[in-house]
Amino acid sequence: MRLKKNLALLFSAATLTIGLGAATAPPASAAAGCWQSGGHWWCNNVSGAAVYGFKDLARAYPDSSRVVGHMYSNPSWFDCRYDGGNPDEYVGGPHPYRWVWTKADNGAWGWMKDTAIASETNTLPACW
Repeated sequence: MRLKKNLALLFSAATLTIGLGAATAPPASAAAGCWQSGGHWWCNNVSGAAVYGFKDLARAYPDSSRVVGHMYSNPSWFDCRYDGGNPDEYVGGPHPYRWVWTKADNGAWGWMKDTAIASETNTLPACW
């Protein structure tokens, strides 16, 4: 009986300590930005993320209906970012219309959704 009481007290104290620690923990900081190396910008990304094609010959606008490849590497390199605004360019997240230009692991050029990138992409140069 005494053992049960001691274990109950110990459990209560541990729960209280964990609860207080969680309540006083500092807020999560923003994701680290992408970094430049070897002529490209490198970002941490979701492994297996889709890379989408483009709508025109100038490759200027993402085509969210056509996957051209995937990015299995992480981190991966990117050239620039595009902040669209058309309804079919919506991706969600902190930059709801942002896409980034890259080359998929199969060699196809295209656009990756910003929501597939863990790094903050504000550091990437604008595509135009």
